[in-house]
Amino acid sequence: MPTETLHWVDWSIIIIYMALIAYLGNIFAKRGKSTSNYFKGNKSIPSWAIGISVLATLISSVTFLAYPGQGFDGNWILLVQGLAVPITLIVSIWFIVPLYRRFIGLSAYEYFEKRFGFFGRIYSSVGFSVMHFTKMGTVLYLMGLALAAMTGQNTYLVIIIVGAVTIIYTLVGGIEGVIWMDVIQGLILFGGGIVCFLVLLFKPEQGPIGVMETAWESGKMSLGPYAWDFTQLTFFVMAINGVFYALQKYGTDQTIVQRFLVARSDKEAVKAALTGAFLCVPLWTLFILIGTLLWVFYGTPAGALPEGIAGDEVFPYFIMTQIPVGVTGLIIAALFSAAMSSLNSDLNCLAAVGVEDYYKRFKKNLTDKKSLRMGKLIILVCGILSVGFACLYVLLGGQAILGTVFGLYAIFSGGVVGIFLLGILTERTNRKGLNIGIIACILFTAYALLTSTKFDLGGHEKTLLLDLGDLNFNQHKYMMGVYSHLVVIVVGYFASFFFKPDKKIRHMTIYGWSKYRNESYLESDE
Repeated sequence: MPTETLHWVDWSIIIIYMALIAYLGNIFAKRGKSTSNYFKGNKSIPSWAIGISVLATLISSVTFLAYPGQGFDGNWILLVQGLAVPITLIVSIWFIVPLYRRFIGLSAYEYFEKRFGFFGRIYSSVGFSVMHFTKMGTVLYLMGLALAAMTGQNTYLVIIIVGAVTIIYTLVGGIEGVIWMDVIQGLILFGGGIVCFLVLLFKPEQGPIGVMETAWESGKMSLGPYAWDFTQLTFFVMAINGVFYALQKYGTDQTIVQRFLVARSDKEAVKAALTGAFLCVPLWTLFILIGTLLWVFYGTPAGALPEGIAGDEVFPYFIMTQIPVGVTGLIIAALFSAAMSSLNSDLNCLAAVGVEDYYKRFKKNLTDKKSLRMGKLIILVCGILSVGFACLYVLLGGQAILGTVFGLYAIFSGGVVGIFLLGILTERTNRKGLNIGIIACILFTAYALLTSTKFDLGGHEKTLLLDLGDLNFNQHKYMMGVYSHLVVIVVGYFASFFFKPDKKIRHMTIYGWSKYRNESYLESDE
């Protein structure tokens, strides 16, 4: 990684940016005086702003680093997942939005309980909470490593500062503060990416046309391989994964569903969802293209890449050595933005789920003031813990720990999209049948993970925890999640025939929604 230090101009830009974010977050502090306003706003935010917030929520510092790394080392196959998102939403979002706006107060998992009972709600909400809590630590960890290497600062210090600023403005600003900060951070991220793209396009001697021709002719912009093979990373594996990714994010993820509730109407919420999805595609394309252009740039004599720098390290090295003073500060601010825009949404939504799914359930006769206080306390505690876990990853070696954490998450939270699809697409699936489907999913995911993933047990050679020989799970790891959803769907549906159907659930399915749609259920914008 580069050893160059930042110019004082760049440091000034970064400090001003962090101070501005903290100040703007404080402006919204007076607006979140009730639990409803704190988590759902006052429904005055335009759809375009909510859409940019959706974009900022879906990206993170992982996107900022991983996509250029993939574009440099490989081709554009990661982009296939992103391309599947808007296609899936065009078909499904018209039902998903009014479903949630009609059946839930705040938590997305309230729908799961109304449709399938308490266990369905707890299983899905615990899965969300574990995933996003571990994600926060991961985002801070990866961002800290990259920024510490770029700036020459201590990794722990970077993690603590970014974490503290994010916690403060999320804590005081509520969902409105989060959304408007996301708008600023999303625009900064776009701007930083475009500056890097232009430098990479125009700086090489062969000029823009020559650069693009080199990238195209090398096959670096391919979306393949196109083989129908689920054991390898192929176009079809990523396309199928992308469909389920879209349904998981827009149909079961509190960070997105909560954006539906902020909008003025169903139609505005639909616009926001589609805006976010269609903005993600050009942003993902931009950053993976940057990786491809980095490969072209450092393949020329003028771009000589020092030995030992490759993959995810190339983009940070390029920023520190090729971007002009002042602009470097803006791009590093963009990397801050990528991390913070993901963290703030996770913190606010974890608090919403904590209050709605647990605190209110087990603590009766609550005042709104107590609920709001608990929500803020959850943000503070989760924020501090995520900073602590990120620092722990640095201390103990992040990769081994992260692998174990994500493995446990995969076992105990798989199949959530399957639950959602059974809820909206079938009337015959009942609570008991679904519970059997969830248990089957947990068993399958445990089998698939333990027979396909090698773990580092105490610094020794990585080994499988369960080796069944020819019966080991041999599909690509991205298919594990797809299969977990399918197990829930198949087992949950057929197991339901052994029990009596649930009563009065048609209105919570797509069949009941058709009736409401015909009666002009969708709210007007007036």
